[in-house]
Amino acid sequence: MPDSRPPVSRLVVLVSGSGTNLQALLDAAADPAYGARVVAVGSDRDDIEGLRRADRLGVETFVHRVGDYESRAEWDVALAATVASYAPDLVVCAGFMKLLGPAFLAEHAGRTLNTHPALSPSFPGMHGPADALEYGVKVTGCTLFVVDGGVDTGPIVDQRTVRVHDDDTAETLHERIKVEERKMLVETVGRMARRGWTVEGRRVLIGAGTA
Repeated sequence: MPDSRPPVSRLVVLVSGSGTNLQALLDAAADPAYGARVVAVGSDRDDIEGLRRADRLGVETFVHRVGDYESRAEWDVALAATVASYAPDLVVCAGFMKLLGPAFLAEHAGRTLNTHPALSPSFPGMHGPADALEYGVKVTGCTLFVVDGGVDTGPIVDQRTVRVHDDDTAETLHERIKVEERKMLVETVGRMARRGWTVEGRRVLIGAGTA
């Protein structure tokens, strides 16, 4: 009897550090009902815990260090080609601390995701929690978006809110944001894997289907 189950989506995850968001995705993908599996983990740095997390589970890894290439453009082309070799349905930047360039975005347009620790379009860049505190907002949060050529400017896939406490520091606020960010990433990637999605201008629509 033919297998009527939908195909499992292939994820390539890019990391630069400890890989806690990666671990959350690996844990979720261990359940066949999740609808996706991590087929490779890549990094711009050697000897990081994110790569070791993948190694412990037998997931293929690769490293492309910017300094190993004559130009940032050559690095971008090489990274794009390596990721493409795994035929991913989604590329997830999970704490990947390098901006992706034109070659990568052309190759993987519409299916590369990243998170930002603020409610876009507010407070883009590296210091979202600190900028939110300085501005005095009472609510901030996190955003999952489709990567484009800007800094945290891509079409928004999902957002979660986090209350700002009067005694918050940038560090305490960021830690609470990370908790929601991890939940959002796992839940939304799973829904995209199971249902499919389309990008229409600045709108990302996750298709109807199973939960």
